Amino acid sequence: MELSLLTPSDIDPKIENQIHVLFKQLNAVIVPLSLKIILDPKNPAIVACCTLENQIVGVAVMTEYSVISGRKGWIEDVVVDEAHRGKGIGRKLMEFLINEGRQKGLYEILLFTAYHRKPAHQLYQNLGFQKKESQIYTLKL
Repeated sequence: MELSLLTPSDIDPKIENQIHVLFKQLNAVIVPLSLKIILDPKNPAIVACCTLENQIVGVAVMTEYSVISGRKGWIEDVVVDEAHRGKGIGRKLMEFLINEGRQKGLYEILLFTAYHRKPAHQLYQNLGFQKKESQIYTLKL
């Protein structure tokens, strides 16, 4: 098992397809953006990947942003291939991103997860995340 950050030079049709197929296990409705857009230098995002035998089996994305209350990270799109769940891959991806956040000097890391993803909730709590008492609103444009 290898954990790494995806770089723009890593992107090829095979990698793009592996991540898009993996993302469909998280959300089959959303059409995923191109990795070139996600990893554009103007977009402060990092993509952590877990690879087994040249196949991406897990991915997690963290963006970084600065606001009055501090420099923060936001984690989304965490998914592990169904055939490899329960092996600690999600934990390793999250620990990898948390470490990246520490190295970047982030004040806090936030994340969003759907209410029905109970195993993910337990993982995030075990990693020290606390449920924030707030409301998230969305406006689709």
